[in-house]
Amino acid sequence: MLNPRAYALGFCVIFCYTKNYMKRNDLFFATFLVPTDYIMLILSGVFVYFLRFTALTSLRPVIYEIPFKEYFVSVLLIALLWLGIFALSGLYNLGLKRRFSKEVPKIFLACSMGIMFIVAFIFFKGEYFSSRFIILAAWLVSIVFVSLGRALVHIFELWAYKKGKNLEPILILGKDKTTEQIINYLRNNPGVGYQVLGNPKSFSDLQEKWLGRTAEIYQIIQTDSFLKRSEVLKIIEFCQEHQIIFRYAADIFGSLASNVQMEEINGVPIITLGQTALCGWGRIVKRFIDLIGAFLALIFLSPLFLILAIIIKIDSRGPVFVSLKRVGQKNCPFQLYKFRSMIPNAQKLKKELLKHNEREGPLFKMKNDPRITRFGRFLRKTSLDELPQLFNIVRGEMSLVGPRPHEPQEVANYARHHKRLLAIKPGLTGLPQISGRSKLSFEEEAKLDIYYIENWSLLFDLQIILMTIPIILTTKNAS
Repeated sequence: MLNPRAYALGFCVIFCYTKNYMKRNDLFFATFLVPTDYIMLILSGVFVYFLRFTALTSLRPVIYEIPFKEYFVSVLLIALLWLGIFALSGLYNLGLKRRFSKEVPKIFLACSMGIMFIVAFIFFKGEYFSSRFIILAAWLVSIVFVSLGRALVHIFELWAYKKGKNLEPILILGKDKTTEQIINYLRNNPGVGYQVLGNPKSFSDLQEKWLGRTAEIYQIIQTDSFLKRSEVLKIIEFCQEHQIIFRYAADIFGSLASNVQMEEINGVPIITLGQTALCGWGRIVKRFIDLIGAFLALIFLSPLFLILAIIIKIDSRGPVFVSLKRVGQKNCPFQLYKFRSMIPNAQKLKKELLKHNEREGPLFKMKNDPRITRFGRFLRKTSLDELPQLFNIVRGEMSLVGPRPHEPQEVANYARHHKRLLAIKPGLTGLPQISGRSKLSFEEEAKLDIYYIENWSLLFDLQIILMTIPIILTTKNAS
């Protein structure tokens, strides 16, 4: 069944005949963003100053106090520079519906870039700057303050829409069930920002009822994918003639791709159907977080690594670590590291045990696998055997969050739609691991991983990581 909320909010706008297209209500509310960001950046700078030179002086004496007037002038200029970085990061892009959850990662990235510019400036200018605290605190506080400011703008925007202010007058063109669902959703949820004026069923219906009222219409959204091509072309010509924005909802394309982009080649619109939302700066930021997270985890967990290594050696003969062949992003093989939880010749015995496989799909699972050692059962129950994969993350073969990697022979048995799991790097944990783990069928696991791939965000990653920790500690749903 079609989800009207996902459909209405997630329009894949893949065609537009106005080159400098922007939504009127987006432009209206975007005018609040620049001054709001500027004010919040200034407030964050002032807050950090008084935090360091007033609140924390008793804990850490000040060697050299920066005069506030000089500091404040610097903050005003730096905030202007940061607005430029915000613009380059896409925080002021118009045309598509802004979502706060999508803005937070961009804010994180932009503030990080801004701080790096400041550090580089201080370094290359060779000036003495004693307070490293101000640099670190300014980075963290600016992310929080700017996010808070934008959240307030979004709340105001939502309030205005619900009061019927600045709604965009649109026509929904179509007559199928999807059209009906979208109309009902938009009319019952004014917070989306649209006012549905009517629902012409066809081009002739559009001409008959709305030809004399085109000035009232800002855009027409075609939601019926069964309209004939000739009729769609007439609707597009109608929109061009009367300066109306034409959009259409994704149907097949929307279900096959999570990231849709358009560019022009010699004036011809070329549509790109992406594999995942994880691209561009998002991929760079995710890699940065992977490295920081993996390095910190390796440092803090090094005593645990030593303890586990000693117990593994005492429990059974064989190496502490094992290296297993797995398939990663873009079908590239790599060596995955684990604490050994099985007897040394486990891989050879697997061929004999395949007839006892208890799981549907390409993956092998056996409840009482005789290859697992005594301590190995504990390692698997707590997932501690996976910790050496932090080295795979550092090497760039894996990520903190993503689909779990599978063996080459398992990947060879993938159905066609399962191959989408190879669109991104495999992960140490993932959505299936916090949703039932081994109790899921392979198909259910694949659906969850594909959902993650299509809806990736930094907040989504953080949520999965935080939910993984209690599951490991309680060994809930362990394999």
